[in-house]
Amino acid sequence: MPGREDIFQKAMNDGHSAAWDQEWDKAAAAYRRALQESPDHPKALNSLGLALYQLGNIEEALQIYINVAKLAPDDPIPVEKVAQISERLGELKTAVDAAMRAGDLFLQQRDTEKALENWVRVTNLNPENAIAHSRLAQVHEKLGHTQQAVTEYLAIASIIQRAGNAEKSKEMVDKAQSLLPNSPEVKQAQNLLNTGQLLPKPIRGKGGTGPIRMMQVKELKKPAASRSASGLDPIAEARQKALTQLAELLFEFSDDSPTAQERRGISAIMKGTGGLSLQQSEQTKVVLHLGLAIDAQSKGNENQAAEEMEGALEAGFKHPSLYFNLGLLRFKGERIESAQRFLQNAIKHNDYALGTRLLLGQLLVKKSLFHEAALEYLEALKVADSITVPAEKADEIRQQYEPLIEAYENQKDETILRKVCENVNSLLMRPDWREQLHKTREQMPKQDGDMIAPLADMILQAQSSSVIESMNRINQLARMGTLRSAMDEAYDAMQHAPTYLPLHTLMGDLLVQEGRHPDAITKFSVVAHSYSARGEVAQATKLLRRVIQLAPMDLGARHRLIDQLTARGQLDDAIHEYLELAGIYYRLAELDLARKTYTTALRVVQQGNANRDWNTHILQRMADIDLQRLDWKQALRVYEQIRTLAPDDDAARKQLVELNLRMAQPDKAMNELENYMAHLQNQSKNDVAVLFLEDIMKEHGNQLVVKRTMAAQLHHMGRTNEAITILDALGESLMESGDKLKAQEVINQIVQMNPANVDDYRKLLFQMQNS
Repeated sequence: MPGREDIFQKAMNDGHSAAWDQEWDKAAAAYRRALQESPDHPKALNSLGLALYQLGNIEEALQIYINVAKLAPDDPIPVEKVAQISERLGELKTAVDAAMRAGDLFLQQRDTEKALENWVRVTNLNPENAIAHSRLAQVHEKLGHTQQAVTEYLAIASIIQRAGNAEKSKEMVDKAQSLLPNSPEVKQAQNLLNTGQLLPKPIRGKGGTGPIRMMQVKELKKPAASRSASGLDPIAEARQKALTQLAELLFEFSDDSPTAQERRGISAIMKGTGGLSLQQSEQTKVVLHLGLAIDAQSKGNENQAAEEMEGALEAGFKHPSLYFNLGLLRFKGERIESAQRFLQNAIKHNDYALGTRLLLGQLLVKKSLFHEAALEYLEALKVADSITVPAEKADEIRQQYEPLIEAYENQKDETILRKVCENVNSLLMRPDWREQLHKTREQMPKQDGDMIAPLADMILQAQSSSVIESMNRINQLARMGTLRSAMDEAYDAMQHAPTYLPLHTLMGDLLVQEGRHPDAITKFSVVAHSYSARGEVAQATKLLRRVIQLAPMDLGARHRLIDQLTARGQLDDAIHEYLELAGIYYRLAELDLARKTYTTALRVVQQGNANRDWNTHILQRMADIDLQRLDWKQALRVYEQIRTLAPDDDAARKQLVELNLRMAQPDKAMNELENYMAHLQNQSKNDVAVLFLEDIMKEHGNQLVVKRTMAAQLHHMGRTNEAITILDALGESLMESGDKLKAQEVINQIVQMNPANVDDYRKLLFQMQNS
């Protein structure tokens, strides 16, 4: 039953406002509130679907659009969204069916361009879909697109011929011949038919391979799905994440949509700064190798898949998902040294840390390096344990593993080391490993207060309580204010556990309390480096943040922090640090270094799952620097990209006009002005348009293009008298300066406005043209 209309409208307005500001989480929450009042409102559901898609909740967005399509069966928009998202998810049958339906609905609304776009999507996904080719042929023929219509008729002929209907196939070729009698393709088709040969199969369109690979990755999931309710062991989970991410990256590379073209425009600005900003030739190689690799792996040909992945690596594609997959495949193929080398490059990423540690443990056992294997298994147990406890307890658990691992650093008994490997492997290498960890924790003795002990205490029965007791005493002494005694206790504890990093961190805290900041920074930096070398990126990151808090201008620490955040996959945090670093360079007047840092940050946005809102923010900073360096040409390129990403950005639009005027390009300035005015008029923002032009006129009031655009805008708003006043003054000024040609253009603009005394202006124009 519908709720209150006022509450619904307020929630929708709040959602639209948040969406306008790109705050998609707030937008989604507002649209959900609106749907509480009117659960089946198509506009609210469509808006929620868009917000969820922007947030990355693709599968929930798909369900929303499916519901809207049922509620509004004649609306092509939600059906088209179902097709697009299904394509993205690799659900090709659903994508094809929805795209066909969307094309038909758009045609009913006489939107032939959108209809063609959706049918082309069908032929990209399924090149042998005769119905889609038939629709395309008929519409192209009616629109006079002769070459496209011929191509589609020949595709239909090929499909029908292979279905065994030779007579109908000849009819389609004849139809193509009637449209374009001299076409070489038609003549070739006729020759093939006359000699009893098969016509060429229809070719898959550009961008059609990405969804196919995603579908193959989804097929790889199915055998594992029946094994257990939770599905996969940690290595299989990491493998699935890696394959899915590779397929998504391939989809991005092969995507030919306007959004993808915008991203490629940004890449051009970055001038190939590394990472995924590949040259076109390199990108082509990467797409080829990744596509062949996923295809081979889906068919069980893992050796060929590994070779193709190495080809992508050699072409310049470096990503943790690729390193993990390669390491796993080489390990399966008994190429142990190669596997170890590849896995070391995936160990720091959150998604692959657990799977990589377990693989390295198995690999080292194969090499009979039981000491190193036991340490890797303990690191794996630490990661798994921290994943399965409440998030606020994760750091505490990780720290408690330090003395346990320390104890095994010096363990020489091979029997004990083998047992560690066997125990951890049997606990974690199972589909229900999460449930098993929870059960194991339930069997452990209860701790005092809210403390929780690491699972390793039960599994390994390690003795490390003396170090923890020492740290408790150190903390007590520090709270009492006896910092010197606390430091003495710390030095004494360090004799027993010299590599126990939480103890060193505690010593750094004591140095801060004593006011010895340079010593504390040195201590934290060394400990952060040690954590990083162990693959403990989270702990390294925390300590580097401490260093930056103590010394904000420590550029080395900030660079190391960025590296750690990037390795961990925390791209938004890494980008924030890049901007802080660029800001420091800017304040030091190091403009080249500042711009280079912004460029690197822009590359990071493009290469991962960072928030795309960073694009405009970073580009604006880059453009500011270009302006300060008087590099107007480069600034113009950047502002053009901002305009594409944010069409309503007044500041960018104004800079585009001003830069073109400064560079003596009045025609381009006029084009920018007219385009922006048309954009604002389409949104009924005429007042904004006038304010924008008035602002431009304050600095460029003597510019012909600005005055003529202002007059055109006033006329559009019905303020024709004001427009003619501006043009009259402009025409007189041009006549006085002797520029009769431009004066005639101005008078002609007045005539086009058709004022009451238009005949007077026509006479004046005639006299000027014949004088």
